[in-house]
Amino acid sequence: MKIAKLSLISLTALLSSMMVQSQTVDEIVSKHLDAEGGKDKLAQVTSLYEETSVSVMGNDNPSTIQILNGKGFRSEIEFNGQKIIQCYTDKGGWVINPMQGATDATAMPDEQYKGGRDQITVGGPLFNYQAKGYKVELLGKDKVGTSSAFKLKVTDTSKVETTLFIDEANYNLLQLVRKANFNGQDIDIVITYSDYKKTDFGVTIPYTIETSFGDQFSLTSSVKKAEFNKGIDPKVFEMPK
Repeated sequence: MKIAKLSLISLTALLSSMMVQSQTVDEIVSKHLDAEGGKDKLAQVTSLYEETSVSVMGNDNPSTIQILNGKGFRSEIEFNGQKIIQCYTDKGGWVINPMQGATDATAMPDEQYKGGRDQITVGGPLFNYQAKGYKVELLGKDKVGTSSAFKLKVTDTSKVETTLFIDEANYNLLQLVRKANFNGQDIDIVITYSDYKKTDFGVTIPYTIETSFGDQFSLTSSVKKAEFNKGIDPKVFEMPK
């Protein structure tokens, strides 16, 4: 009887392993994009505007995000009456950070720009990844919290590597991990996504995003409002002179 039980357990493990191996990168990516709303719906997105609340050390701070799809990304976070602005475009990036003494716009270091420029595209790094010249590899499965996830490595055209964890149950993006240099130290930036909801436009987005900058600090963003295809002036992405 024990032998029969062990055989059944071994068979179940073997079948499970075969099922994981049978999942190709393109199948996982396709199901992930379907979970976001589908490639056709994502292709209709021209812009995204979000109003969020960013919690840092127990304090909530108002924030906005503006994305002109494929052209620009701009975030503004207000801390103690001062605004921190980060802007990425398809050509470069700039930042204003009075918390670090930079009250005027300064160009982003190349490494920082390369690490965040994919934010200008709604749908994430997996949307149209082949057309963008990205390479995606399946590294197996891992755990994110209590969820089992497919582990994918994405390498962009600048050789920047990003690890994505796609929920095996619903194919939502659970977590993104990318190496970065922060205050002179090499760290892992870990972004965890949750509270997925379908918007009126038909695209599903995470309404809670937790970002950890190694052991430096972490913050949590909560989406309060999301509008697709709202008119956004391209001039907001231009670096002030």
